Amino acid sequence: QVQMVESGGGLVQAGDSLRLSCAASGGTFSTLGLGWFRQAPGKEREFVACITRSGSRVLYADSVKGRFTISRDNNKSTVYLQMNNLTPDDAATYYCAVNRIGWAVSRSAVEYTNWGQGTQVTVSS
Repeated sequence: QVQMVESGGGLVQAGDSLRLSCAASGGTFSTLGLGWFRQAPGKEREFVACITRSGSRVLYADSVKGRFTISRDNNKSTVYLQMNNLTPDDAATYYCAVNRIGWAVSRSAVEYTNWGQGTQVTVSS
C-alpha cells in the first residue's frame, strides 16, 4: 500500500514562494502518476497540478498556471510543488495523491487514491 506524506507548508506573505514535498513509500514510485489538490475551509477540494509517471506530461489548474511547477525525483520517491508569487487565494490545505492511471493526466479527484494527510499553506496579505 502506497503511503504519501506531504511537508513544506507554512505561513508566508503574499508574493512569497514555498516548495511543498510529498514523499511516497510502499510502492514503486516510478510507476505512479501523481497529483496535487488543495482545499480551503468551506470549499470543495480542487485540482492544482499533476504529473505522469514518466514526468513527460504535466497539467495545471488555470489559477496556478505560470506560478506553480510540479516535478518529481524518482530517486527520492518524492513529488514537489514549487509555488511562486503566492496570493491569499492560494491558502489551503494541500494534498498529494496517486493517479490510478499512471500514464494519464487528470483533474478529477475521483481518479486519485492514496491521499496524504495534507500540509497547510497560509498566505497573509
